[in-house]
Amino acid sequence: MTTPNISARRTLGACAALMVGALTLTACGGSANAKDDEKGGKGGPKTSVAKIAISAKDGSTGASINATGVKVSDGKLTDVKMTVAGSGQTVAGSVSADGKVWKPKEQLERGTKYQISATAQDADGRTAAANSIFTTVTSSNSFIGTYTPDNGTTVGVGMPVSFTFDKAITDRKAVQSHITVSSSSGQKIVGHWFNGQRLDFRPEEYWKAGSKVTMKIDLDGVEGANGVYGVQKKTVTFTVGRSQVSTVDANTQTMTVVRDGKTVKTIPISAGSPEHTTYNGQMVISEKFVQTRMNSRTVGLGGEYDIPDVPHAMRLTTSGTFLHGNYWYNKGNPPFGRQGTSHGCVGLADVQGAGGSTPAKWFYDNSLIGDVVIVKNSPDKTVAPDNGLNGWNMAWSQWVAGSAS
Repeated sequence: MTTPNISARRTLGACAALMVGALTLTACGGSANAKDDEKGGKGGPKTSVAKIAISAKDGSTGASINATGVKVSDGKLTDVKMTVAGSGQTVAGSVSADGKVWKPKEQLERGTKYQISATAQDADGRTAAANSIFTTVTSSNSFIGTYTPDNGTTVGVGMPVSFTFDKAITDRKAVQSHITVSSSSGQKIVGHWFNGQRLDFRPEEYWKAGSKVTMKIDLDGVEGANGVYGVQKKTVTFTVGRSQVSTVDANTQTMTVVRDGKTVKTIPISAGSPEHTTYNGQMVISEKFVQTRMNSRTVGLGGEYDIPDVPHAMRLTTSGTFLHGNYWYNKGNPPFGRQGTSHGCVGLADVQGAGGSTPAKWFYDNSLIGDVVIVKNSPDKTVAPDNGLNGWNMAWSQWVAGSAS
């Protein structure tokens, strides 16, 4: 699940592999000009055989922010200058070791006009030049997906790959077919559309502990809706850590933590009260906060509480279910292991300031984003699969049916 308040989520974007061939500019093409070597022998070629190709056509709009660059055949690049048209601001770039390719060091900005001027020489020292002025794809004519998990992270076995797109996708097949997710475990991974803006990927069972997952995003230029194109091209990898699945039993008000198949701890908890029950089902930790503010008005409960420093808080649903520390409980009659007293969250004994050695701190320190928390025996319903990163609550057949490929 990817939402605006999830810290783990990041906007995709990176310099991509060079795509050229859209424009070849030599002495007679477009705005290019080539300089002849007038000292060529009689009957020999006077013009350079070096051919410069600028991927963004002169005068074009909708140029790629990832794949724009310069390439030369039958020669080597001697100079490439790229600037923001109008301001003259230089865009940094580099030439490949063989002198054949130049590309920007950073992703270009959307909806911006640029100018490229390039020169090259062939083997006989004859010079060719090419120029192009173009505008990159605008925000209104492009879409971007934010995703989780981040590149290089280690996550729990329940962590799905989750995209949220900033525009509604109407050609879901085109978009999904340009995102591939694979695992070193060999598990089959399938995408599921919850709606036109959210696409999640997961295997049938939890990820295998210790596996490496690779996500290849090749959306640059893909038409996701009428006249709206993707701009992202990137490879993301993450590691699945040890397996930890914790089960909250609302009947006994306890949580059993199982790591790699072995019970490592049983912790007294206080789940939802009879008036504010806790969802049943498999929930994935999507965010962690050492301390955070919790205000009942943000979850539609009026002014029942406003706690500015809730310790060791871990988000389980988008709608506001957390597993967190509780320091404001009645010290003369602690509820943990005895009764549900929360507004739907799962509370553990803690102290104000998030210090000390407490059950809540232990669980926080021993949990990863992507770990699974299962709640059972609550009088509430099962959590909706799209309420957080909780697609595990959907039958595999239904999950597969929601794929566009």
